Amino acid sequence: MKTSLSLWKSLSIASAAVGVSVATAGTAQAQANNSELLNQINTYSQGDIAQVNSVFQLSDVSPSDWAFDALRNLVENYNCIVGYPDGTFRGNRPLSRYEFAAGLNACLQQIERMIQSGGSEVTPEDLAALRRLINEFEAELATLGARVDDLEGRVEFLEDNQFSTTTKLKGEVVFAIGDSFGDVNALDFRIAEDTTIDDVVFTPDFLRDGVASGFGGATIVANDDDDTQTTFTDRVRLTLETSFTGKDTLITRLTAGNSSSFSPTAGAVVDDGPDLGSGVGFQTFNLDTGNDVVIDWLAYYFPLRRANVYLAAFGGLHSDYTSTTFGATGLEDFTGGSGSLTQLAASSPIYTIGGGSGLGFNMPLGPVDISLGYLADEAADSTESNGLFNGEYGALAQIAFNLGDRAELGVTYVNSYHDSGAIYDFGGGSAVNGTAWANALGLFGTEANSYGVQGKFDITDRISLAAYGMYTDAKVSGSSDEFDIWSYGLGVAFNDLGKEGNVLGLFAGAPPYLAEGDLKTPLQVEGFYKYQLTDGISITPGVIWLKDAAQGVLGEEDAIIGTLRTTFTF
Repeated sequence: MKTSLSLWKSLSIASAAVGVSVATAGTAQAQANNSELLNQINTYSQGDIAQVNSVFQLSDVSPSDWAFDALRNLVENYNCIVGYPDGTFRGNRPLSRYEFAAGLNACLQQIERMIQSGGSEVTPEDLAALRRLINEFEAELATLGARVDDLEGRVEFLEDNQFSTTTKLKGEVVFAIGDSFGDVNALDFRIAEDTTIDDVVFTPDFLRDGVASGFGGATIVANDDDDTQTTFTDRVRLTLETSFTGKDTLITRLTAGNSSSFSPTAGAVVDDGPDLGSGVGFQTFNLDTGNDVVIDWLAYYFPLRRANVYLAAFGGLHSDYTSTTFGATGLEDFTGGSGSLTQLAASSPIYTIGGGSGLGFNMPLGPVDISLGYLADEAADSTESNGLFNGEYGALAQIAFNLGDRAELGVTYVNSYHDSGAIYDFGGGSAVNGTAWANALGLFGTEANSYGVQGKFDITDRISLAAYGMYTDAKVSGSSDEFDIWSYGLGVAFNDLGKEGNVLGLFAGAPPYLAEGDLKTPLQVEGFYKYQLTDGISITPGVIWLKDAAQGVLGEEDAIIGTLRTTFTF
């Protein structure tokens, strides 16, 4: 706008100047931005815009007005007016003086650019006509200038008072109403008060036979009370994303919540300590800090030549730096607030083996994507058998293949060690996936080698199919026997169903289970429908059906978990 006014002043004191020198007050890009602002201010540019090269195409400009001929000549000589594809300004009504002034302003900018660049000549006759038009519409042009100056002042105020020039703040709040029915609390492992975990002698027959006792100092306690009450819980996350170079990102996430899992609590109570729990039916938003605010993720992303590097100080996950080849279905959202209800339906359990502190690399090589990572569960613990390299860990290697525009396939290997918590626990100790029998192996010094294959296929732009399979070979310290753990799942998502942003998701699969003796294979079926109420609010009702959640040890009934999740994002 400033450059247009400089030409206006030049024209008001010079009758004709083909070679006039006009002071530069901004770049061509700034002029284009100002022109766009004017279009938005006057609203006549709302909709599809196309170039109009003749005033005769603007059917609502009266040809009887003297300005018509002047504007026509300027438009046809300098291509400087923009209008609707149907050849009208705002329907069939006459063109307002402010709209005409905005078009005149566009010609001012176009002619000034031509004079500054030393391009085509501007005739004295056109300059004289332009000066007459400026005099006629002086008040309207001045108003347009005031509007732009006001916008510039408001932008400067926002820039001066913004939260940070380097940090973005993102928020997510989840409200959830839920209840469970059936045997959702199946069994506990309990260790005698006068023994410790080191005193327990692991007997493979105990797991293979599924009996109520079998290794020294430990017993199974049945807890099949299904008298759960309806709950109303929450989870809140505030994420600070800071960039120092424009290519890096420092993640600092603050979290609070009071949402406990309805999962079958089959686990180990050690010296009256916390229940290990079972990850069957664990929901993605389950987190209980008593609504105390904690930092649950602190990590730094940065590029290194062709690789993307991930450095996790706390709360790191393998899915933070590698493609899960499952999330494109609409089932996985990486926040736990708008995708599937359970972790099992979100991605393969292989990505929940280990977590915490460590390093990850991801390198895209055309259609191939290579990932390597190491995350330690107890990196901050300096005691014996812990620390970054001597405690629990999960080391991942993966190759993912892009098979055209619609398909992706990944092959994954994870080597891990566990001695104090569940195997499928995101590094936090408590299970987020798998049955109690599979996760109990993580209590006794278990080295595990896990192999997974997972992929997705977009049938159409709105229908996605995904599947995964996983096998874990677990060997317990002090035992020559090895244990087999399996998991697999199939999901389908119907995106934008009924409205843009909506997702209907269906999933069926088996959580990680111990394939031994008479233990039964568990089954989970899930269905949910996310309704995008507004850009920042979604409502998701869903149902989870669990069969043989404790692998049939107690002859438990089927369990059903119902959830109504509301998610606010900002």
